[in-house]
Amino acid sequence: MKNWWYYHKWYVIIGIILFLITCHLIGNAMGIFDKSPDLQVAYVGKVPLPSETSAALQKAFTLLASDYNHDGEIIVQINQYIDGNDNHDADTAYYQYASEITLIGDISDCDSYFFLLEDPADFQRTYQLLAASDGSCPNDSDYTIADKTILWSDCTILADLELGTYTDTLSGQTNTGNNQDILSELYLGRRCFYTDTVTEHAEECSGLWNTLCQNTLNH
Repeated sequence: MKNWWYYHKWYVIIGIILFLITCHLIGNAMGIFDKSPDLQVAYVGKVPLPSETSAALQKAFTLLASDYNHDGEIIVQINQYIDGNDNHDADTAYYQYASEITLIGDISDCDSYFFLLEDPADFQRTYQLLAASDGSCPNDSDYTIADKTILWSDCTILADLELGTYTDTLSGQTNTGNNQDILSELYLGRRCFYTDTVTEHAEECSGLWNTLCQNTLNH
């Protein structure tokens, strides 16, 4: 055995290193080693948020949330879904279709608790997902958004955050602005649950929603 080890030890050591590297790569690809988010926010609009605005949105909820899963870090995941049915470009239409399928998967799997919406009325007509003020699901004939959404600019705890600026290039034209200017026109709502399956840390997310409502004008 000593003789065998003398001639083969480096093969064994290299093999172990390669095995560990392979496990690490596979684990990262499958998300095994990634920390799970404390909460997820789904943005639904006709165009994607600029990367800086998405990061600002993540920052805003990170400042307001807590370490719900007790892993030592507050992680907020932003999921963007594009809904622009009036665009007839083939490539754009395909992208929007794929985005819609992913959104349906998000809803079905109860990934996102909060929904940041450009057109909440259209979203509610399509999915009837926004919860009533008490957290319950609307009845079959209720497609309204009254008492189900918060305008970002009306929520002082959100509107007063310093979230920086963005730079976005659209059709070859570069635009800059304040992230709050984009977010101020969006509506925030929370989802309801039609089955026993709920979002992770739903109780904590509900507490955050109540905090936002308490700091919202005319709510």
